[in-house]
Amino acid sequence: MQLEHPGRVLLVDVDGSAASWAALGAAVGSGLPQVLLREGELLAGRVVKDDGGLVLPLVGEGDWRLEPSEHGVLDEVAPVVRVVPTELAAGEVRVEMRATGVNFRDVLLGLGTYPEPGLMGSEGAGVVVAVGADVDGVCVGDRVFGLFAGGFGPVAVTDHRLVVRMPEGWSFVDAASVPMAFMTAFYGLFDLGGLGSGESVLVHAAAGGVGMAAVQLARWAGAEVYATASEPKWPVVRELGVSGDRIASSRDVGFEEVFRAASGGRGVDVVLNSLAGEYVDVSARLLADGGRFVEMGKADVRRAEDFPAAYHSFDLFDAGVVRLREILLTLVGLFEGGDLGLLPVRAWDVREAV
Repeated sequence: MQLEHPGRVLLVDVDGSAASWAALGAAVGSGLPQVLLREGELLAGRVVKDDGGLVLPLVGEGDWRLEPSEHGVLDEVAPVVRVVPTELAAGEVRVEMRATGVNFRDVLLGLGTYPEPGLMGSEGAGVVVAVGADVDGVCVGDRVFGLFAGGFGPVAVTDHRLVVRMPEGWSFVDAASVPMAFMTAFYGLFDLGGLGSGESVLVHAAAGGVGMAAVQLARWAGAEVYATASEPKWPVVRELGVSGDRIASSRDVGFEEVFRAASGGRGVDVVLNSLAGEYVDVSARLLADGGRFVEMGKADVRRAEDFPAAYHSFDLFDAGVVRLREILLTLVGLFEGGDLGLLPVRAWDVREAV
């Protein structure tokens, strides 16, 4: 039934029982716009967040970090008590973490399939709360972002050379989304791939984080970009400035024919790869004379001596702390100068890490 009350209209579904009719006054006085009365019990709809039962209980206010289980099951990622040393070594900083990026390395670590040991939470942003001896460039109270180990927790310690001050106007979430994607793309394209102005590059999975960063960096460097992505994501790649005849599917090897035609039969100078299997071999065939193949993935690493072109497989930390800092500072300058744009990002409460 519909009841009119001063200033509002109420919808009440009554089951017809005496108890429910007796409770009608309470239903009207509840202030709810729509209610059910069942055997005198007042029921009303609520909009609540469905956590699927996957909200993690955090470990009090002490030191902890998220770690994978020994079973390699992502559902079993959980907070574990880990005491962060109170005494910092020379060159170290302690950062109160405000946001931590999630990247493919974290997923592989969570699954127990990453080829080297490591801690989840390798990039993030926060506020410096303590500095060791011989630290320069950052001070207590600075908002910083960069590279960490074990960054999924309230605090993390890292080398001061691996963090820099956040640009004005960035949120902590913005900053946490930058390091791994853009530094990986920069190191792969320029340090290993030697990509230069006037050359061409094939970026696989160009609608992913590293892929979108790589497309921006390659265009900034004056290179010609060819890109693969799943077809529904092609508009994302076009918006980055890649022409339609240089975009192909990452779901089949037809990209070889597409890019061979688009390049006038020449192929490309650099391949930035994250695919596996026959996609590697097809991509290698697209390399022009003197071409370089840069492998970011971990699923299909080849032997450089057996590869038909110059081949580099890498982990970002291979660059070393000094070079990583140089890359990070260069990227900050490119962002502040408007040459690069932030990537799309979604954020969750750490308790929803699963």
